[in-house]
Amino acid sequence: MKSKTTLKGQVLDLKRLIGYSKASIVSQTLMDKPAGTLTLFAFDAGQGLSEHTAPYDAVVQILDGEAELVIGGKTVKAVAGRTVIMPARVPHAVRATTKFKMLLTMIRQK
Repeated sequence: MKSKTTLKGQVLDLKRLIGYSKASIVSQTLMDKPAGTLTLFAFDAGQGLSEHTAPYDAVVQILDGEAELVIGGKTVKAVAGRTVIMPARVPHAVRATTKFKMLLTMIRQK
């Protein structure tokens, strides 16, 4: 992985910037600014994030594979090429139904 500084001004192939790891979740922060963050994730099949809340809206862009997101008790299935907006302060969870990669964009609110 290139450093965050060397990513600026480049055309990025997000799917190739992060790899899968058996029985794990891998993450790589691309940008962390006062306005928000960009973080890549790669989930092995069956891996997930337990239910939690975030103080900010979060945009999940599925780059590869398939996932189930539970947002406020409602299950949403997402596949590569799809985007889900998770509202701030609403409980949500993520589970990989297959290996999947996502870009998480957190938008900080004042």
